[in-house]
Amino acid sequence: MSTETVTQPEEPPELVFGRELRRLRLARGWTLDVLGARVGYSGTMVGYFELAKRPVPEAFVATAEEALGLQGELAVLWKEINPKHTPKWFRQWPKIEKAALAIRTWEPLVMPGLLQTEAYARSLLSAEPGATAEQVEEMVRARLERQSLFEGATPPMYAAVIDEGVLRRPIGGGKVMREQLERLLVLAAHPKFVIQVVPVGVGATPGLLGGFAIAQLPHGHDTAYLESASHGQVTDRVEEVRAISLRFDAIRAWAHPRHITEGIIRETAERYG
Repeated sequence: MSTETVTQPEEPPELVFGRELRRLRLARGWTLDVLGARVGYSGTMVGYFELAKRPVPEAFVATAEEALGLQGELAVLWKEINPKHTPKWFRQWPKIEKAALAIRTWEPLVMPGLLQTEAYARSLLSAEPGATAEQVEEMVRARLERQSLFEGATPPMYAAVIDEGVLRRPIGGGKVMREQLERLLVLAAHPKFVIQVVPVGVGATPGLLGGFAIAQLPHGHDTAYLESASHGQVTDRVEEVRAISLRFDAIRAWAHPRHITEGIIRETAERYG
């Protein structure tokens, strides 16, 4: 029986951080007071951090890393507790992407996030109303970190269907777009990637209402992410995922095959020259 939750309830990141902090402290043979003295906090407060009873300040993480001789291990866990500028409804999706065996995605308006170059992502995210330069850079880093899932020994199969209008929308200007499309050509030649373009001449398609992605997980239960202007949704409800999968297949039926898609991308990139 399906539920609205994507996976079994995960342990809160605060508890994960606290448990790892305790493990690292005990590996050194230190008491709470010893670690506290080295980082400028009371042993009692360190104990609270380990038990997830108090919010962990970023300053504590930096001093604890130095005291314990670490290289970012605690910082990574702390970011799970305090993901800046990442909507709560989206935070689960990058974890699903990392676990996926295959990802299928449809994008009618912009380049899929997992395919974006740094410059394209920066230009796109800079358009976010009210975003400061610092916030934009943090969002760009977060987006690029998601792409690291393709750098592992067993990256997922990735199939992207993109509306042709995405190639022609000059996000960031000609230089940025040419670099972006050249990256697409490199990825399109990789055996783990399938990139196809739906021609604008098709007119109305079932995908014009919004983008989405479908992740195939190791246990065989697909999960989907749906986009909208202000928020998104992650679901593993069988009937919803099945409907989204059928929509993907219907859209893909209108797409050019791979070799024609690559020609369109190459031709469009040259126009941005």
